[in-house]
Amino acid sequence: MTDTSAPVYRERDFHVFLLSRFLATSAMQVLSVAVGWQIYAIARDPLALGLVGLSQFVPMFLFTLPAGDVADRADQRLIYALSLGVAALCGALLLALSLSHPTVTWPFYAILALFGAARGFTGPAGSALLAFLVPMERLPKAIGWNSTAFQTAVIAGPAIGGFLYALGPVAAYAVCAACFLGAALGVTTLGGRRRMVESAGGTTALGRVGEGIRFVRTRPVVLGALSLDLFAVLLGGAVALLPAFARDILHVGPEGLGLLRSAPAAGAALMAVAFGRRPLERHAGPLMFAAVALFGVATIVFGLSTSFLLSLGALFVLGASDMVSVFIRTSLIQIATPDAMRGRVSAVNMLFIGASNELGEFESGLTASWWGTVPAVIVGGLGTLLVVALWMWGFPPLRKIDRLTDVMPGETNS
Repeated sequence: MTDTSAPVYRERDFHVFLLSRFLATSAMQVLSVAVGWQIYAIARDPLALGLVGLSQFVPMFLFTLPAGDVADRADQRLIYALSLGVAALCGALLLALSLSHPTVTWPFYAILALFGAARGFTGPAGSALLAFLVPMERLPKAIGWNSTAFQTAVIAGPAIGGFLYALGPVAAYAVCAACFLGAALGVTTLGGRRRMVESAGGTTALGRVGEGIRFVRTRPVVLGALSLDLFAVLLGGAVALLPAFARDILHVGPEGLGLLRSAPAAGAALMAVAFGRRPLERHAGPLMFAAVALFGVATIVFGLSTSFLLSLGALFVLGASDMVSVFIRTSLIQIATPDAMRGRVSAVNMLFIGASNELGEFESGLTASWWGTVPAVIVGGLGTLLVVALWMWGFPPLRKIDRLTDVMPGETNS
């Protein structure tokens, strides 16, 4: 149930939300570049890079689904702001650790575990909040502009992180902490629609979390889109190994690593701007499968490349194709989900994303330690193409989706 007496759809709220999202995402990218380079410089082992993802995934896995229930029963703005505040604390802790000139990696993983716990709450609350800041008819376009802000930050963040790290890790982590704190303060000023908390009716927290899982499981279009992204990115996780490629294969420094990490976001931002200006109207399902297949091909090209420019180009295409998939998946989930379940369904979505990204980093680091960095990326790209073929066969409702609005709440998509 929505409280219609609250201030509704102030234009500034959406703009402040975009700015907060931009600051938080930029901070996350700067942190990722700094931590990846610092840990690889200490350990010189691709498995150490994989553990960066695993240390964040475990707490995210534990907290994301309960966080979705909390987001449905409390003020998403407060949850989002508090979790960003914890992320700022993690930036400060990494700054303090760097001042001690560490020679072992385990303190980094401990801080990243706390950071992963914060992200477990940030994801569901932030994703659920967007639908309460704009009218439903403007949601697809708002998702496009939200993706633009996100991808712009993912372009700027790594490049800034690389250049900041050239000044030292302390500078990089200081900027991280400041950006996270600024984002948290911005979120506290948001208005928009607000949900009135309803009685649980005797339902336990576990039961409410289960409702979100059942919602996804009983809608083949939503389940297919989430699981396609999960397994495709899980297998095609070339980005996790970029510090190894930058140092050992392409022979560029932290500045080059920053540019490599920015290249996928540059491609993604181009597509996000296109979707913000002209949202996708037809052939959503076929385009999603084509985009994921192109993601796999670009991953293979990157794995085979020994040229810095070719690697940048492959990562650019990888990011552009991934953005098409992300936009369609996000739109399908937001349009198909009723207000009362946005937090829990967003939590399931974030759990899939966390598994594909952070667990994918661990998978990439582990396979690289077994087979070598280049073979691990190539095999991952081939695995992504196999996933596309299997999902086209196993999820025909997703393959046949034409208009995004075909999945409005009430549809079963069976």
